[in-house]
Amino acid sequence: MLFLFKTLSRLPPIWVHRLGALAGALAYLASPRYRRNLRENIQAAGLDENLVWSAAMEAGKQALELSHIWMKSQTEANASIVEVIGRELVVAAKAAGRGILFLTPHLGCFEITAQYCATFGDITVLYRPPRQKSLQQMILAGRQRPGLHLASADLSGVRALIKALRKGESVGMLPDQAPKAGEGAWLDFFNRPAYTMTLAARLSETGATVLMVWGERLPQGRGYRLHFSLPNPAITGDTLTRAQQINHAIERLIRACPTQYLWGYNRYKGKPEAAAPTASEQSHE
Repeated sequence: MLFLFKTLSRLPPIWVHRLGALAGALAYLASPRYRRNLRENIQAAGLDENLVWSAAMEAGKQALELSHIWMKSQTEANASIVEVIGRELVVAAKAAGRGILFLTPHLGCFEITAQYCATFGDITVLYRPPRQKSLQQMILAGRQRPGLHLASADLSGVRALIKALRKGESVGMLPDQAPKAGEGAWLDFFNRPAYTMTLAARLSETGATVLMVWGERLPQGRGYRLHFSLPNPAITGDTLTRAQQINHAIERLIRACPTQYLWGYNRYKGKPEAAAPTASEQSHE
C-alpha cells in the first residue's frame, strides 16, 4: 500500500482521480454487498437511484486521492484548495476565544479539512486506528502535521478533546462515524434509524462554536473547494436533541452534493450489543 500511495503521489491529480473513478466502478461491479448498500442507502434518502454509479466512482477518487494528502507536506496538500467558502466564520470563531468544534461528515475529501483547519491554530482530531496494522504508520505520518494532533477513540482521547476545547483550541471529528456499542443512540438519519454517536453532541455542550465543514472535490483534478457553515438551526437542547440536530445538519450538506457522500459506508448496520431505539430516542426523530 505504501508503494502504491508513493507512486500515485507522483501522478497529476487528474490521473489519480481517473484511476480512482475506475477503481470505484470496479469495486461496485465486484461486490454485490457494496452495490446493495449503495442502492439501499441512496433510495432510503429519497434520492435518484441513478446516482449510484457516480457515487461509486467518487468513492474511488476519495480513496486514491489520500496519496496526494498523506504523502505530501501540509503546505503542498493545502495548495490543492482553490477556494474557501465561509472562512470568515472560522476567523470570527477564533476571535471569540472559544473552542471550535469542526464537524466533517464522510462527504467529499474529508481528509483535507483538518489539514486546512490546522492553519488557524492547534486542532485535535479524533482518530480510530485501522484494522490493518500495516496501514497505521502511513496514516499517522499523513495526519500528524504541524498544529494537527490526534486523539485516540477512547476515554483518554475524549478527555484530550475536552481539554483542547477548554483551552480555546479546535477539535475535529466525523460526526457520522458509527460508534461502538454503548457510545451512541438510535436517531433518524435520512428517514431511517441510525446508530448515531453522541460524542459530538456532548462536545457541543462545552460552549464551543460548532462549524460544519466539508471539502468539495472539483472535476478534472482541479483541487478542492472548502465549505464552512454554521448549523441551521443552531445546535441546542439536551444531548439527544443535539445529536439529532447534527444528523439533520449532515443531511443538508449531503443533499447539496449527494454523489460525493460515502453511501457505501453503512450507517444503519446493527450492533449486537446496541439495543433497539428507546422511546426517548424515538421522540427525538
